[in-house]
Amino acid sequence: MIKITFPDGNNKEFEQGVSIELIAGSISSSLRKVSVAGIVNGELYDLNRPINEDAEIRIITKKDREAFEVLNHSAAHLLAQAVKRLFPDAKFGVGPAIREGFYYDIDAGVQLREEDLIKIEKMMKRISQEQVQITRSEMPRAEALEFFKDDKYKVELISDLPEDEIISLYTQGEFTDLCKGGHIGSTKNVRVFKLLALAGAYWRGDSKREQLQRIYGTAWYSEDALKEHLQILEERKERDHRKLGKELKIFELNNDAGQGLAMWLPNGYTVRKVLEDWVYKLERKAGYQHVSTPMVGTKKLYEISGHWANYRENMFPVMERDGETFVLRPMSCPHHMLIYKTDIRSYRDLPIRYAEIVTQHRYEASGSLTGLERVRAMTLTDAHLFVRKDQIKQEVKDAYYLILAAIKTLGLEIEYIELALRDDKKGKFHDNIELWNEAEQMMKEILAEEKIEYTEMKGEAAFYGPKIDVQVRTAMGHVITMSTVQLDFLLPDRFDLTYIGNDGEKHRPVVIHRGFVSTWERLMSILLEQYKGAFPTWLAPIQIKVIPVSLEVHADYAKKLNSLFIDEDLRSELDMREEKLGYKIRDAQTLKIPYQLVVGDNEVDSNQVTYRKYGQKEQVTVSVEEFILLIKQEVKNQIN
Repeated sequence: MIKITFPDGNNKEFEQGVSIELIAGSISSSLRKVSVAGIVNGELYDLNRPINEDAEIRIITKKDREAFEVLNHSAAHLLAQAVKRLFPDAKFGVGPAIREGFYYDIDAGVQLREEDLIKIEKMMKRISQEQVQITRSEMPRAEALEFFKDDKYKVELISDLPEDEIISLYTQGEFTDLCKGGHIGSTKNVRVFKLLALAGAYWRGDSKREQLQRIYGTAWYSEDALKEHLQILEERKERDHRKLGKELKIFELNNDAGQGLAMWLPNGYTVRKVLEDWVYKLERKAGYQHVSTPMVGTKKLYEISGHWANYRENMFPVMERDGETFVLRPMSCPHHMLIYKTDIRSYRDLPIRYAEIVTQHRYEASGSLTGLERVRAMTLTDAHLFVRKDQIKQEVKDAYYLILAAIKTLGLEIEYIELALRDDKKGKFHDNIELWNEAEQMMKEILAEEKIEYTEMKGEAAFYGPKIDVQVRTAMGHVITMSTVQLDFLLPDRFDLTYIGNDGEKHRPVVIHRGFVSTWERLMSILLEQYKGAFPTWLAPIQIKVIPVSLEVHADYAKKLNSLFIDEDLRSELDMREEKLGYKIRDAQTLKIPYQLVVGDNEVDSNQVTYRKYGQKEQVTVSVEEFILLIKQEVKNQIN
């Protein structure tokens, strides 16, 4: 007999080998119908997997957050089985559930096309109707290697597991997959799904390895839920920053200029300049000093910092000139270390906070380049704070709260906070364990003192130290690292940085690396999608479009207004094209300009303006002074 303890405190005894499905059914038939899986002693169990030990369980129903994951994990296996039936030579990489669905990386033996998704989806529905049981089995490593000997990807995955680990497999009909679980019991439970896209994916994310094809899909418990999700996806297409960037004339990507090398068009540059000026002002108020450093650096500089050993593969190829070896700058911290060394520093001088609007180059794989989200040349406001040990906590907190204020102003929402720590197994981190322990402990204390909830991510630290990463969810559903605060005891040592303490002796400062609001490229992609191209007035590339009704009669007054607005530091543009009035108004609407001013007889005679705000039908007539005050107040309210 085994005893199951339920979350409500009630206990019940069952025969050994009982399953979640049977437990749920013994409680009530209605619970059995909505049960999806269970959490048994912290481990995810399938509906029909036997429980052979005393356990605390939680039954997962369709309303629980884990239910979506279980369903989509099973849908990924259903996809793989369908592909195997249609393409018998297919081999399989990994097929996880993801936040909004699932994917599977596949080597089908042939090049899959978009039209193949229709055939695969039909086969998935057929297998679902077959109501095949999904069953778990276990075998030793050697047997598993033999079982999957014809699938090199599975063999590699198994080979990377510990030698004494028991391998679990899941079988449904003629198809068996390597998997930890859990699953939903039968293919009959995976009924509502849709295959969404076909993309390329390097095996294990390595651009030097085989390129597989990744099929994305999504599965739901009802047709209504699927329909609602597909409607959301359609709306996201309208938010796609690549589409909006073209329509609003924000940026251009042209392979003749180079893959992943964005060119800012006038409207895009204006938004970027507004953001730069805003950040510059925030940093100045917070005590930052601004510097500028070269776009190239010597190989020696990055050897000293350690970046050459750790990031060489992501750098552009070296350039040899006059006996020196140069690389395009992948990061600015080594340059800022050298600026710190330009003078003798006292403990009274610290903290010193250097910030720079800096362009960096990283050679991202061509397959990973995505609009402005992932590029090869990126510009950001990068900062490095040189502090005494007794200043670390306050400076980290100040940097963190400055980041939070900026994210709030931009109208973005934080998904979660991540504390990235080292993992000795990965071998990419500096080997001074004492420094690591001190840095990691200090970061944990800061988060605890501020009562900040966070997720630990082992192995995701920088090679020189732990970091607090601020994760933001975009309007497209992507979770990205927006900002970071990193603690570094290593680079001050590598560059022999010192300050004179109050004891007259030399001491080593600590460096805090701070990434503020991502790169301008990625931030632009996020904001385009966040606002659906309709920037708030403070950010809009053109805040006012002045449109004279008649070029012969109303042009002089329109020019006067436009000139006055520009003198008042408003971003105004005059439309003097020989086009019909309706066309000009529609064009201003298409460009999502916050304020349209149509200048006719009434405006000229009364020395007033009539405006219509984007997204509204109402036209409002006010004095010129009132209008200027209106916009200035709106801008002030949005950025404060």
